[in-house]
Amino acid sequence: MKAWSIKKPGGRDVLQQIDVLKPVPKQGELLIEVKAAGINRTDTLTRQNETLAASYPILGVEISGVVVENQSTDPKLNAGTRVCGLVNHGGYGEYAIMPADRAMILPDELSFSEGAAIPEVFLTAYQTIYWLGELDKKEKILIHAAGSGVGTAAIQLARQLSQANIFATAGKTEKLNMARTLGANVTVNYKEESFSERVNTVTDGTGVDVILDFVGASYWEMNMASCAVDARWILIGTLGGSEVANVSLNHLMKKRIALKATLLTPRSDEYKARLSQEFAEMAMPLFQEKKLKPVIHKVLPFAELKEAHRIIENDENIGKIILKVSE
Repeated sequence: MKAWSIKKPGGRDVLQQIDVLKPVPKQGELLIEVKAAGINRTDTLTRQNETLAASYPILGVEISGVVVENQSTDPKLNAGTRVCGLVNHGGYGEYAIMPADRAMILPDELSFSEGAAIPEVFLTAYQTIYWLGELDKKEKILIHAAGSGVGTAAIQLARQLSQANIFATAGKTEKLNMARTLGANVTVNYKEESFSERVNTVTDGTGVDVILDFVGASYWEMNMASCAVDARWILIGTLGGSEVANVSLNHLMKKRIALKATLLTPRSDEYKARLSQEFAEMAMPLFQEKKLKPVIHKVLPFAELKEAHRIIENDENIGKIILKVSE
């Protein structure tokens, strides 16, 4: 089968298409004929990871496709079933192995490209907002990187599951327009104004209950100023740096802020399985009802992976970049 790996860790030029044997599923696993794969920043970080040793993995952690072989005891996942979900590498291939307890049945209402746009971003958003952020009904949430895959997913989940009051930040007008379309109440162009000032103006100084933070160090002071008493601040990225100078712990203590940090990809198989199962129960019906939708920036042919990585690394996308693997 055809698949994408790397010659060595590095830039986009190290990506290479290879021919490898079709994988063989073990007990509890599914063999999936991959129809589409989602492109994620974790893929570009894996590509650049200097600690990787040969032989290098097939890249890609989220797919949609059709079950070819079911080595689990779940009859709902027999051959021919349309599924989407997370894999442990191998997503950029014509076939991939998926743990059966992570597979989410893909509704007929959704295309394979739409299915591949769901797992990583919606599961990350659900985990951070609900498992860690504990967002309650009608609470206020500040979502940074509102035009990203996770950002667009988070806005929709907060709107549909919690009827939250949503503040969203981005640096481009088209991304802010999308955020409002998806359900954001207040949008802020961080290049033009202080989001903390806007938050405090709109909330009469009370702040937000949850912050979904992709940025890190450069937003530290403004995030702190945006937090309500008992706020939950969830760090899931460090696009703005990872080191903060002169941190005052008193500020955290005075507002009783809970600061949590997380990554989804390194989580255990058991964690990802529980998350996938809960999300499928709580949210997948909303895709069928058109209350949630995967936001796709572009679908590219299998041969154009380097272009897919370029788009995401240059932050050109609103929503997901999808690699079409087969018809």
